[in-house]
Amino acid sequence: MGKGAQTRQQILEQGLRLASEAGLEGLSIGALALSVGMSKSGLFAHFSSKDNLQVAVLDEAARRFVDLVVAPALREPRGEPRVRALLGRWLLWVKQDFMPGGCIFLAAAVELDDRPGPARDRLVAAQRDWLETLAQAVRIAKQEGHFRPDLEPEQFAFEAFGMIDSYLFHARLLRLPDAEERLRRAHARLIDDARVGAS
Repeated sequence: MGKGAQTRQQILEQGLRLASEAGLEGLSIGALALSVGMSKSGLFAHFSSKDNLQVAVLDEAARRFVDLVVAPALREPRGEPRVRALLGRWLLWVKQDFMPGGCIFLAAAVELDDRPGPARDRLVAAQRDWLETLAQAVRIAKQEGHFRPDLEPEQFAFEAFGMIDSYLFHARLLRLPDAEERLRRAHARLIDDARVGAS
């Protein structure tokens, strides 16, 4: 990796950290330049605009999500084991040290839900990709005979997403010490209900 690429990577790492705490709107070129020890003009040369910086940070987050969650889970056996791995590694994602303020995708969703623009478009694309990945894993589990034929993959993904959101609310805002255990129990019930023979 060349020096320019290394510098860009360092900026994105710090940008991801800052955005998890201050939000994408709080991710100004000035604040980020200060945190990485660069001039504003030096940092601006890498991204050209705040919009480009926000999209690049979301791209970095999406790349890390694939590396940490999706790619390892897809190496698990097809069917229920893969679905379990996706859910389990999703929990690992929301506890990563490089996001001290919590999941950047959730924070960005609150910020960008009614604000059109390239950052919102990138966030929507990443989250749709993730929901489709999870739903596809459920479809494969049905094909493998692990999950019941009438199970709706999109409904499964919808409920799993809601469980993670609930976990983050209870763990980060309410500081409930048993939030993770409650999430694991919720995931277990979701899997149990999905299995062949469940009513």
